[in-house]
Amino acid sequence: MVGTAGYRIGRTTGWGCPRIPGSLVDMADTPPVVPSVPRRRRRGLLAVLLVVTAVTVLTASGLGTALAVTYSRAAVSTVGQVPFETPLAIPPIAEGTVDAAGRRVFDLTVQPGSTDFGYPSPTATWGVNGDLLGPTLRMRDGEQVLMNVTNEVGEPTNLHWHGMHLPARMDGGPHQMVDPGETWSPTWQVDQQAATLWYHAHLHGTTTQHVYRGVAGTIIVDDDRSAALGLPSDYGVDDIPVIIQDRKFRADGSLDEGEGFMRLTGLLGDQVMANGTIGGYVNVTAASTRLRLVNASTARVYNLGFDDDREFSLIATDGGLLPRAVSIDRLQLSPGERAEIIVTMSPSDSVVLRSDEPDLASFALQNRFSGGDDDFDVLELRAADVLAPGTDLPPVLGGEIFGDLSADQAAETRYFQLQGNEINGRTMAMGRIDTVISAGATEIWEVTNGDGYPHNFHVHDVQFRVLDVDGEDPGPVASGRKDTVFVPPGGTARLLIRFGDETDPDHPFMYHCHLLSHEDDGLMGQFVVVAPGTEPGVIDPSHTHSSATGN
Repeated sequence: MVGTAGYRIGRTTGWGCPRIPGSLVDMADTPPVVPSVPRRRRRGLLAVLLVVTAVTVLTASGLGTALAVTYSRAAVSTVGQVPFETPLAIPPIAEGTVDAAGRRVFDLTVQPGSTDFGYPSPTATWGVNGDLLGPTLRMRDGEQVLMNVTNEVGEPTNLHWHGMHLPARMDGGPHQMVDPGETWSPTWQVDQQAATLWYHAHLHGTTTQHVYRGVAGTIIVDDDRSAALGLPSDYGVDDIPVIIQDRKFRADGSLDEGEGFMRLTGLLGDQVMANGTIGGYVNVTAASTRLRLVNASTARVYNLGFDDDREFSLIATDGGLLPRAVSIDRLQLSPGERAEIIVTMSPSDSVVLRSDEPDLASFALQNRFSGGDDDFDVLELRAADVLAPGTDLPPVLGGEIFGDLSADQAAETRYFQLQGNEINGRTMAMGRIDTVISAGATEIWEVTNGDGYPHNFHVHDVQFRVLDVDGEDPGPVASGRKDTVFVPPGGTARLLIRFGDETDPDHPFMYHCHLLSHEDDGLMGQFVVVAPGTEPGVIDPSHTHSSATGN
């Protein structure tokens, strides 16, 4: 594909600008001009000016009262109002079957369904092998897996294996679409530590709607090291997946997919559910219970803790176990992020998993419309009168999880500015390669949120180390292996990434904001991994359906 300047699109910088043949300067390696006023302060001042201007104009035009009413109604709270009357739905475990070639085979059908959420009529939903959400896929490090993904929803869709290290053509991104009635069969060898990953629809332009309707599920990767630690591992008993989503409904029970006035972050619901259950409870039978938390919402950030402020042990983040458990009482997760925690309970105890107001670092007006003033009761844990003994956490969990990976090994630093629906001034283009990575390279990516509302950043195929956010330690939640990180308004996150050795110049991976409406609107870019010194291929943007071989 050729750009308007005559340069081949498919050879671009991290800033999204064409690499001019023969040029000595690569803008991907060139930091933005440092402003005379710090970014946070400058944007804070701009935000204040915008609010003052907006209020003045609206008041003069007679719309100020309407804005005030909308603002006052924008905050949502279900704290103390949720009757926990329904047993928590536990997604069925799917371990697949082993074929003659030794591959673990999973048959997955994306299908329409209906779900009773307590409204006059059942709600039309989508799921994987069921009406809503999908089974938990369980596999081991080192196994060869085969996924047979069949589409029965009547329009193109797909499944992306979020957090998985795998070949680009098996990734399930926007280039691996599955047409109605067709089956896509990617296969790869699992090559990563024990972790809680997840899968979800990932098509360009309508990911929000497909995930919101229910196309998502959990993946558990096991390995020998994790199995030897003695952590709670009885699935559905003391080892429980908790897929957290928010939705809103019309009076008849149908899903409301409208984003609403001033909702710049995207689609925010007014009811929060776990595993598709509103007001769910878990009967706890052991003194120690492991919760695998997945923020599968399209836009909402959760600040999770318990209603009595008890501490719990954080043992893992996106990409697996922390070096050692960390005792905390709050855990903030943006869309796409995961965490594993262990909560300790006493006989006859009960406690509510709650999301308090998240720290979005937005100015007051946008904070309200981004969900920053919202709090929710999510799930109740009810301990039995007699509990099985708890787990003594070992002093070392994941060991030195980054090994010898350090910032001084970075071959280069790339800069990514997220603003509106653009990364480095460009919206997503299916036929354009934005960034070219040498196989095995270690790089620093500096990701800046240039807006006054939240973003986060997800990189396919890799687990990265968060060096700092605005120059400060990222804290325990971001201290482990990560594939998704929250980037506050005006803030910058520095990520240390080591890329894999497998090359594919023709099939890209994605990086993008995981607030899904932002991704759908174009806040996404593409990178390919190539052998050092070689050129990337050219992507055919019309190639949106993948064959049964995963190509």
